[in-house]
Amino acid sequence: MRRTPSTGYQGQGLVRSARAAHIPSYTAAMEKARRNVTLVVEEDLLLAARKVALDQRTSVNQLVREYLAAAVEEPSRRRLARARLRKAFETGLVETGDRKWSRADLYDR
Repeated sequence: MRRTPSTGYQGQGLVRSARAAHIPSYTAAMEKARRNVTLVVEEDLLLAARKVALDQRTSVNQLVREYLAAAVEEPSRRRLARARLRKAFETGLVETGDRKWSRADLYDR
């Protein structure tokens, strides 16, 4: 391994800093680091996406970012909704208080 002034230690494709390691949180990494992605789409789809973006006063890039974020978040939202529903079924959806009637009383005419 050799030491470079700007990057710390370098060897076998790894860069190690001489300072303490910094491990960013997931959200901080998402805010800072962006990668370019090349998409191949049909021209008419791209034109339609541009129109939608223009109507929403945004860019096609932003539309794609929002779509990907929603696709990633959807499974966790579903798990949370299922957990809440399971809890509601266990505890009861509504409280009826003391029931002073029977089913037969409801159908007496």
